[in-house]
Amino acid sequence: MPLTHFDAHGQAHVVDVSGKPVTARIASAEGYVRMRPETLDLVEQGTAKKGDVLGVARLAGIMGSKKTADLIPLCHPLPVTRVSVELAADRDLPGVRIAATVGTTGQTGVEMEALTAVSTAALTVYDMLKAVERGMEIGGIRVTLKDGGKSGRYEVGE
Repeated sequence: MPLTHFDAHGQAHVVDVSGKPVTARIASAEGYVRMRPETLDLVEQGTAKKGDVLGVARLAGIMGSKKTADLIPLCHPLPVTRVSVELAADRDLPGVRIAATVGTTGQTGVEMEALTAVSTAALTVYDMLKAVERGMEIGGIRVTLKDGGKSGRYEVGE
């Protein structure tokens, strides 16, 4: 299968979606920030020096999703119609689990926006806690759901 972001001469370009129908599209992504249990205590107790880690990271994820085309060179700027970012402390990890869902009505999907939301939220968690732990691990970032458009539905586990 040829890569769509390259022309016949191998040059990168933005894919022409002008001939595609406008459809409802949705994508979800997930990831995590692993940390020491003592660092997670600060998150759960709301005592991190920079403030409400989960609240600030949620807003950062939402903002990041809306800036995806500014960050990823070949992404189309999309009218994002829905963004939700959920963060939850997980003692078994230990750390913070992040999930984002992005929706639009357009000619191309929002997988990159969902991935950017999770990534931005994870980086914000790291930024807010790095004074107490520099060895946190950001990982597991992946698309978990994509629906809409010609290629149809993809869901992890299907």
